[in-house]
Amino acid sequence: MLFNSVQNFSQNFVSDILDGMYDWVRVIDRDKNIILMNKAMCEGLGKCQIGKKCNELIGRTEPCEICISRDAVFDGKSHEKQEIINGRIFSVMSSPVKNKNNEIVAVVEVLRDVTHIHILHNKIMEQNERLRKDLVMSEKIQLSLLPKEYDDEKISFSYIFHPCGRVGGDFLDFFRIDENHIGVYIADVQGHGVPASMLTVFLKSSLNKKLLSPAEALRQLFNDFNQNEFDTQLYITVFYAIINTQTGTVTYSNAGLNVAPVIFGQDRFEILRTPGIPISCWLEHPEYVDKETHLSKGDIIFLYTDGLPEFKNPAGEQFGEDRLLNIVFGSRGARSQECLKNHLSRLLDSVTHFAGAENLSEAHDDITAAMLLFK
Repeated sequence: MLFNSVQNFSQNFVSDILDGMYDWVRVIDRDKNIILMNKAMCEGLGKCQIGKKCNELIGRTEPCEICISRDAVFDGKSHEKQEIINGRIFSVMSSPVKNKNNEIVAVVEVLRDVTHIHILHNKIMEQNERLRKDLVMSEKIQLSLLPKEYDDEKISFSYIFHPCGRVGGDFLDFFRIDENHIGVYIADVQGHGVPASMLTVFLKSSLNKKLLSPAEALRQLFNDFNQNEFDTQLYITVFYAIINTQTGTVTYSNAGLNVAPVIFGQDRFEILRTPGIPISCWLEHPEYVDKETHLSKGDIIFLYTDGLPEFKNPAGEQFGEDRLLNIVFGSRGARSQECLKNHLSRLLDSVTHFAGAENLSEAHDDITAAMLLFK
């Protein structure tokens, strides 16, 4: 009597557990007949038909092509698949049921409605595809804003530009101001990706390219930046130089770029180091100062951002400015744009070899450098 009471309690308790589940649960015997369905499944299908074949219950006249219940009986393991029932997507887990003799006597299937997960997944995939297309477009826009390499009887100019993502925060430009003056700047925007690349668009469009004073151009750029009310955490560091192609005079100013360009030639090495506040919302009236130096025939101006010297190898060691400048000095004696391009290419090869990488895809920062040859 006590045994029967315990047995009844156990059966009722299990039945209560199954009927309390949100997931659908059914038990199928070895002949694929349904011998139990929980309340959620009965209500979800609008019927509770014990004795039906498992495939008939979901409107199929033939057994499923992929029958995980059969697989569970065959190998004694749990199997999982997805099934569409009444327009909804279910994750189905089929597990063998064994008796006390360890014989498989039935299969229990748990069906979980994952339709909402698939809808969410599809929305995420669609959003990711839109973002991917936006990134591709942003990349095309940024690349279109970069200058063309330049070569004439007075000046040769070449550069490398490798953002660490599709778009980056590094930027540079080279342009003719008038018949006797050429402007060149290199910039590093705080951050990476699309927000940083949009600031490079601001830089390209806002810098006054008519002024012959880099310091005054940077002051105007600073004011324009603040009038746009950018986020206080955003800023641009930029080094700007203007070269008089007739006299070789270089007038330059700096807005916070932390790596100073250098001039070098056969018997010359000069660091163009000058302080300056980044283009930011940090001060109301920053001071920018023009400095001057002179180029001789064969001198090269080398401009770069911190991504090059800070590139690390697997041991965490930085490439460093010493290695960088030692390689750059090897370009002394360059006489053409083609020579500059070759030297920059060798520089990239040296950096990737140092890092033990096949290419710059592993870089964690944008890498930008330029060489300007005065002839």
